[in-house]
Amino acid sequence: MRFLRLLLVLVLFLPEWLSAQSFYAVRRERSVIGSVGLGTATYYGELANPGDYLDAKPAVNIGMQYFLNNRISIRSDLTWFQIEGDDAQADDASRVRRNLSFKSSNIELNAMGSINLAPHGQRYYQRPRLNFYATAGIGMLYSNPKAEYQGETYALQPLQTEGVKYSKFNFVIPYGLGTRIMLNPFTNLVFEGIFRLTFTDYLDDVSTVHLGSAAFSDPIAAALSDRRPELGLPEVAPGTQRGNPDKNDSYMILQAKLEFYIPDDVFWNSNSKLYRSKRKAYYKRRR
Repeated sequence: MRFLRLLLVLVLFLPEWLSAQSFYAVRRERSVIGSVGLGTATYYGELANPGDYLDAKPAVNIGMQYFLNNRISIRSDLTWFQIEGDDAQADDASRVRRNLSFKSSNIELNAMGSINLAPHGQRYYQRPRLNFYATAGIGMLYSNPKAEYQGETYALQPLQTEGVKYSKFNFVIPYGLGTRIMLNPFTNLVFEGIFRLTFTDYLDDVSTVHLGSAAFSDPIAAALSDRRPELGLPEVAPGTQRGNPDKNDSYMILQAKLEFYIPDDVFWNSNSKLYRSKRKAYYKRRR
């Protein structure tokens, strides 16, 4: 919560602080862009209700971006987000009887490239007031699905509810589109939607078949593997379908971001040879 409050203060007051800078500050070259964002995350998997394309769970993002030329940039984002699914909210009666659920707080670190529809100007403050871009890349996701049972919360991965010791770390392929609006010489307002393909079917701890309670030595694992008895229903037979192993889980994040241009001499001394060489290379790329 402390991090979220700090982020909110930054989002509210950073544009005013940046716009108050002098004309000399405008002339300082800024080839690096920092960003903060807030949005929603939606999960698609065995415990999502088919037809529900938007599930407003929170997402928070910070990132850095660097333009290689006037159209192409590279970026890296660190995102925290929540996802969840619950059979009790499904429209399908068989899903309701299955009675599985999960919640998960996740962290994603990615590296992506972006292509802008319109070129930037020779200087950063000469960029278009409205621009569109496409982005794609690769990322690493940490996920740890949990479920509530008898008033307690349990991490599902260690319980191996399907007899599978899956990893909490997985690669993802993010790709999407965005719109960038220039607010002033130093800041942009960005709206973007990025979908993530994953290489796991265990974001929700559901993928293959029921093992049967006799397969577990831990009674908690047995109870969370088949939750039909909580509804007064009999246990399912071992081998009964629990999930769909033919399709991996995925998720999408929609967010609004504030981008701010950072002076190059924050990272490199203005008198250094490296800084001067970067300035020459920067202007050469924009000719």
